[in-house]
Amino acid sequence: MCVDDSYFKGRGSQIKTANKFLQAHYVTEHVEGLDDVLLENSKTQIFHESPKKIVNKVESPDLGMAYSMNPYQGCEHGCIYCYARNTHEYYGFSAGLDFESKIIVKKNAPQVLEQQLLNKNWNPSPIMLSGNTDCYQPLERKFKITRQLLQVLAKYRHPVGVISKNGLITRDIDILQDLAADRLVHVMISITTLDEDLRQIMEPRTASGIKRLKTVEALAKANIPVGIMNAPIIPGLNHHEIPLILKAAADHGARTAGMTVVRLNGSIGKIFEDWLKKNFPDRFDKVWNQISSLHGGNVNDTQFGRRMRGEGNIADMIQQLFRTSRKKYFQGREMPPYDLTKFVKGGNYSLF
Repeated sequence: MCVDDSYFKGRGSQIKTANKFLQAHYVTEHVEGLDDVLLENSKTQIFHESPKKIVNKVESPDLGMAYSMNPYQGCEHGCIYCYARNTHEYYGFSAGLDFESKIIVKKNAPQVLEQQLLNKNWNPSPIMLSGNTDCYQPLERKFKITRQLLQVLAKYRHPVGVISKNGLITRDIDILQDLAADRLVHVMISITTLDEDLRQIMEPRTASGIKRLKTVEALAKANIPVGIMNAPIIPGLNHHEIPLILKAAADHGARTAGMTVVRLNGSIGKIFEDWLKKNFPDRFDKVWNQISSLHGGNVNDTQFGRRMRGEGNIADMIQQLFRTSRKKYFQGREMPPYDLTKFVKGGNYSLF
């Protein structure tokens, strides 16, 4: 990999992409002072929002969830490939550096969730924490919103799924154990690579691969159903790690494994292209062309089903390698079904 002195270490995106919803935006035609402007704007800033709704119905049929909730918008993890980057544009920000440096915090999320669960028309169905950005990103250590959400769910015995790539989730093992006792929780830990050099530039503010495996182990030892998501698979960068990651996950107690291939929709294409050229100039053409081959000659794909698995020879190779590895290392393992009968409908008191 090749990174010059102007590279913003600790950030994934190196640029501020244009926001299609705004008439004015930063341009890069005049480089004088541009690095100073970007560097200043790359410092983490916190914004607060008080949403009236926190549980969102998921309309995408290939995501495997009915509802999601996101206590944070934007994510300091800075994963270069993150599909959630595009949603930051709805808030008037860039999908690039803004996404990982301008974080919106929803401090009233636990109260809003409780009101939702108290609605007489609400019927229990697993809610995913989070469907967009990581609910255990660094700011969660300070704000503890995710922990409060789990406390609300535990109070009403409501099923929840959690996906994260941060070891901070082990802080909440006490609540997760309580939920697991009634088959009310599934946890998925995202593991993209065990190559620490690759992780540091591709997912700069996430836990290391080894730390994530130890997180899987800690959850499994606490009898909390845990699996991994080996995602996204990026041909030419991490696809060869599939067997190693699945074996390591199984050895540390994971019960299942899932995967998706990379897709670079919207502004993510430009962000990823810039990152790939700066970090892997020697293999840019190979990786870019192989990503394009997954999606019929495009790096983006919006068709349900196909967008997550890809099509073509390289996609078939990746799928076969994953299926073979999962069969070898996860034979006889599975996540327990949720128990929806434990839900306590209504209530006479509030946590708040």
